[in-house]
Amino acid sequence: MAGLYLSELKLSHFRSHLGSALQLDPRPVAIHGDNGSGKTNLIEAVSLISPGRGLRRAAAQDMGRQPEALGWKLRGVLHSLHQVHELEIWSEGGAARQTRIDGKPAAQVALARIARVLWLIPSMDRLWIEGAEGRRRFLDRMVMSFVPDHADVTLAYEKAMRERNRLLKDQVRDGHWYVALERQMAEAGLAIQANRQRVIDRLAQAQEGAATAFPAADLTLEMAEGALPDGEAEYRDALSEGRRRDLAAGRTLLGPHRADLQGVYAAKGVAAKDCSTGEQKALLVSLILANGRALREDFGAPPILLLDEVAAHLDAGRRAALYDEICALGSQAWMTGTGPELFAELGARAQHVEVRETAGASEVVQVGI
Repeated sequence: MAGLYLSELKLSHFRSHLGSALQLDPRPVAIHGDNGSGKTNLIEAVSLISPGRGLRRAAAQDMGRQPEALGWKLRGVLHSLHQVHELEIWSEGGAARQTRIDGKPAAQVALARIARVLWLIPSMDRLWIEGAEGRRRFLDRMVMSFVPDHADVTLAYEKAMRERNRLLKDQVRDGHWYVALERQMAEAGLAIQANRQRVIDRLAQAQEGAATAFPAADLTLEMAEGALPDGEAEYRDALSEGRRRDLAAGRTLLGPHRADLQGVYAAKGVAAKDCSTGEQKALLVSLILANGRALREDFGAPPILLLDEVAAHLDAGRRAALYDEICALGSQAWMTGTGPELFAELGARAQHVEVRETAGASEVVQVGI
């Protein structure tokens, strides 16, 4: 099996890291340190080797070390499917993030052709009980790991919808202004829906029959206004017929932006939102692992996993089981925790890193086992 991992990572003026460097191998990376020492900042840097705004969804100007605000830079060596790539990602003076791959300027979406990165962070622990927007974002990150072009389709849909919503708010009633926008929305909206359903089906397949200590989640995609029409022409007609209602609301009420991801603890038949905190966390871990197993088959290598404070809400048994599954998957999983004892079950199967705060900056120390 081909690998996907970082063998080198250097941070300059990124968040709390004035200058940090790691030399790595394909094993999982167990990171420990006090709260506020800079552990999450380290894995946020890794999240930027994928398209998007990273695991905190932060603007480039907010990632620079303060108060200097000089800009920041990341350098990495990525091993992907028997190839080695040199990556540079940086921002100067708060400007938009820039990327170079093997010395050549590249768009962010180009990262999706050579890397797959998934993450699970503490803010996701409330995924099942908070708003639908967070669940859509969680699903779309998984979709992009299989279908990198999903990001472009989503942007096209959102741009057309924003323009249509502007017309609706201005109470424009002349249908000629809407035709082109509704055509774009119908084309992109159906593609978004198809991509999402395809990945839900793929995750179900990856969970089925898997020997795992984590409960399988049955996923469904629900629409606030009922199912989308099957064809592009029917979708356009539905948008046209719904203009009067949308004019009254001042926004578009039909489309994938109104979808909601629902999960059920399969073995118990209990909705994820009604499960205990520990069960909700276990369901999320199960989905991330299923995503990883499916990508190992479809992409050709398991993804890089970023698991921030992964031990939270997991008892010792499930924690040990998680480490076993990560090692069996073959993923370079970057995991953070407050103390080295949280990763004792990994032993020499992982490379261990301590992050300390020294003289107002994060210091990274690789620890031998």
